[in-house]
Amino acid sequence: MAVPWMGPFMLEQTRIREWIIEAKTGDGAAFERIVILHERMVLRTAQRLLMNDEDAKDAAQEVFLRLHRNLHQFHESKELVPWLYRITVNICLDAKRRKRSSPGLDEIPEAMDLSASPEEVVSTKQQRAIVSAALGELSRRERAAIVLRDFEGCTTAEVAKILGSTEGTVRSQISSGRTRMKKFVMARLRRRT
Repeated sequence: MAVPWMGPFMLEQTRIREWIIEAKTGDGAAFERIVILHERMVLRTAQRLLMNDEDAKDAAQEVFLRLHRNLHQFHESKELVPWLYRITVNICLDAKRRKRSSPGLDEIPEAMDLSASPEEVVSTKQQRAIVSAALGELSRRERAAIVLRDFEGCTTAEVAKILGSTEGTVRSQISSGRTRMKKFVMARLRRRT
């Protein structure tokens, strides 16, 4: 039942809270709706953090397994998205620690513009590959802060909360990460000319 003065965000939050309550009682369809609503965000974040599609799919699956396993502990009055981001980042950091190998240079997945010319498609793919490689040069914390802030659109305060850090530390990580990425990209572009 929609309340006229509630904006779309509040309506969505209300619906998610209802689904959480229903999923806690064992309603599989409600849990599935939660997963469907958030799966692209979780997978996209994992892809950008892990820079490998297969590892990202495994991490995303683990995020939703943990959600299912711990849903009874999650209070429906809280927002789910920050919790999902925090769990995604933690799972990805754990996966990186376990793997301890150099990151892959998989492209950052984005929607493909079907109206683009072949040259534009190639240029876009090259740009994504460079950005992906630049992300791979960052520390885990810098990469997480930049992915959440610049790619996922979280505020600095939200990133700090998700990473369990202070806003000042996050600003510093983002600043140093952006500087390192810029140097990396500029060096790559100089090599091409």
